[in-house]
Amino acid sequence: MPKTLRLILGDQLNSNHSWFKDKNDDTLYLMMEIRQETDYVRHHIQKIVAFFLAMRNFAEFLKQEGHKVLYITLDDLANQQDLVKNLKRIIIEENIELFEYQFPDEYRLDKQLSDFCIESGIQSWAYDTEHFLTKREYLANFFNGKKSYLMESFYREMRKKFNILMDGEAPLTGRWNYDQENRNKLKDPLLLLPAPTYAKDVSQLIHMIQSEGIKTIGKIEPTHFEWPVSREESLKLLEHFCQYLLPHFGKYQDAMYTGDPFLFHSRMSFSLNTKMISPLEIVQKVEKYWLEHQDRINIAQVEGFIRQVIGWREYMRGIYWAKMPEYAQLNYLTHKRKLPDFFWTGRTKMNCMKHAIGQSLEKAYAHHIQRLMVTGNFALLAGIDPDQVDQWYLGVYIDAIEWVEITNTRGMSQFADGGIVGTKPYVCSANYIDKMSDYCSSCQYDKQKKVGDNACPFNTLYWHFYHRNQDKLAKNPRIGMMYRTWEKMNGRKEILDQAEVYLANLEDL
Repeated sequence: MPKTLRLILGDQLNSNHSWFKDKNDDTLYLMMEIRQETDYVRHHIQKIVAFFLAMRNFAEFLKQEGHKVLYITLDDLANQQDLVKNLKRIIIEENIELFEYQFPDEYRLDKQLSDFCIESGIQSWAYDTEHFLTKREYLANFFNGKKSYLMESFYREMRKKFNILMDGEAPLTGRWNYDQENRNKLKDPLLLLPAPTYAKDVSQLIHMIQSEGIKTIGKIEPTHFEWPVSREESLKLLEHFCQYLLPHFGKYQDAMYTGDPFLFHSRMSFSLNTKMISPLEIVQKVEKYWLEHQDRINIAQVEGFIRQVIGWREYMRGIYWAKMPEYAQLNYLTHKRKLPDFFWTGRTKMNCMKHAIGQSLEKAYAHHIQRLMVTGNFALLAGIDPDQVDQWYLGVYIDAIEWVEITNTRGMSQFADGGIVGTKPYVCSANYIDKMSDYCSSCQYDKQKKVGDNACPFNTLYWHFYHRNQDKLAKNPRIGMMYRTWEKMNGRKEILDQAEVYLANLEDL
């Protein structure tokens, strides 16, 4: 067998991959911590720490399983801090004859590795990561010939294909979707439980990152790092979710609450996106747990979670590979304003933004409604450049990898793709935020006012958004009612004038 180098990227920590079934002395596994990956955007310190810890744990696992592993740390003097430069050096030093890698999930890395293989001339093979339920091209083929992509159609196909919550060809209970039951505000904080932690001392790792001069954002507790960074910890987190959080997940999955950043969310996205755990094993475990505990968990809780994992997650990945690299340049609404500085500090008088951003900086986490209907909603209403919005989301969240971040941000959140991902812009006034959270009750701004002192910025920016984009949005059948409401509204000039004042003074909001 030729002497083989196998590359494992930081988000390819799948211990069940077929690569690892056999062992031989001619195969060397390579993992590396490099500035190329820490510096392409400014990342949250917890994100870098989590990736490095998870990678190191995985390398140790492989060694214990009897595999040969070369792990290059960030501070290794021989580390050239670039994927290709390190590959070239290792291939020469180790007399490598065959190079193998798993398909990257990011377009930039996929291109970098395919270009390297062509330019270097080395014999090479690329393999599937054996993680997702679909191949890269599946979604594009599924919707081939159709004018628009509809997630619900794709989701139902996934349910059928993998027999999840199914009764033959029909959905269990006769319903595919329980979204209407998943929109409740949390009114009983006593339902909440402390989130499980896997406290670790990461002081030395933080010191190395800082000594190497890596610029980061956010906060971290050096002696109490809480995120799961191994398969074992990820499985424990899944067990905790099923036992304690699943009974209320669906009902409150859209709720926001100042007293708890996690509510009933699983916090498994980092484990999923690094492939320490697979989507199929998660949904099968959740389904099995529900079937055994139907006396205290109804199907709406389970379906809401499964829809996120095998519906939205797989759908977003399919959009990514169907539309990249052009997708990264889309700006349908031609938004160009600068991202306000309070996105990096959390210092704003808007209570909803203060909490959503502050939580993001402190925990490297916010759930989907905080991202979509608070921070993303504000950025869309204010006309922020989607490039800057992308960079913020990609950097601040522990689970953000471009394939899942950009489709959610540029598509679902900012409508910069003109409707590829979502059929309408997801915007709201203070009314929705108040309906789903306790943010408005202690805010300096008045949720009920559109104009005047302390009028909530969301209320006027909401109507300003529709007004300035009327030529592009008025014919959208899903939002035609909003334009009819706007046409009949009194005081339109005052609303627009108030919004213009806010837009001219975003940093002061």
